[in-house]
Amino acid sequence: MRIVVDAMGSDDNPGPDVAGAVLAARKFGDTMILVGDQAQIEAELAKQDTAGLSIEVVHAGQQIVMTDKPSDIVKGKPDSSMHVGMSLVKNGEADAFVTAGNTGGALAVAMLRQVGLGRIPGVKRPALGVIFPIEERPLLIDNGANADCKPEYLLQFGLMGSLYVERVLGVQNPRVALISNGEEEGKGNSLIKETIPLMQASGLNYVGNIEPKEFVKGGADVGVTDGFTGNIIIKTAEAIASYMNGLIKTEIKASPLTTLGGLLAKPAFGRVKSRLDPDEVGGAPLLGVNGVVIVAHGRSNAYAIKQAIGQARRIVEKQVVEAIQTGLKA
Repeated sequence: MRIVVDAMGSDDNPGPDVAGAVLAARKFGDTMILVGDQAQIEAELAKQDTAGLSIEVVHAGQQIVMTDKPSDIVKGKPDSSMHVGMSLVKNGEADAFVTAGNTGGALAVAMLRQVGLGRIPGVKRPALGVIFPIEERPLLIDNGANADCKPEYLLQFGLMGSLYVERVLGVQNPRVALISNGEEEGKGNSLIKETIPLMQASGLNYVGNIEPKEFVKGGADVGVTDGFTGNIIIKTAEAIASYMNGLIKTEIKASPLTTLGGLLAKPAFGRVKSRLDPDEVGGAPLLGVNGVVIVAHGRSNAYAIKQAIGQARRIVEKQVVEAIQTGLKA
């Protein structure tokens, strides 16, 4: 495959972005196309062992930063690494685009038909779907692309999420649920209540409302919500996991006896950390755009970028975009 990596995306760009692309090129044997400031990218590549790897550099004269507003990005930065990178996918010169940059910027550029990918015909709003870091690996959708939603948006999120989970994770007939403050149909705000009959008539394996506590126990394969709520859920979960990790370390070091016990249990703690670590997931697919786009955390390290690239590869392999195109016509 040919995977585009936004070298100017992460908070510490271009170091992690370039290093992650090198790791991915070595693991997967694909061509990595690094887009951004050519001089900075080449300086980082010089620090890496790239012997035998297929890595290309495409210059982009502008960079999108986290403080940029989507409207300003569309009009004011036409030579950004996102614009240039996604245009490569649009023109068939690459198979997927991976960025750890501004989520709103990635959505705004992706929606542009001239240089971006545009929406899949029939899609009202693209959505970010993130794999929740628990053993069952359910998908939470939307995770921040759409703060304000309509019932028909949530219905499409459920459809796109179901197709993604079926194709990429291999779950047959995925269970789809609406994230709410109670399981009963009478619970929830007006958005949830108006979405319920649409879900019931959709043909999806809709299992009703689900509370967050049941979602994290594996009560559904796809949890559907608006982007405002979904973003709060995932960020709160990540913060709690990070806090608990730090708290356990502090308490283990509190006495010689617990320190000894901690050393004995270190392998188990390592396995737990890897299960909860968002870096293992790498990034979230932007479902609904007419191409493969993965958005990773701004704080991504090289390993997280490599994992995000792995996500992009699986979506291309499993033809998720094509499945959504077909699903919306049905």
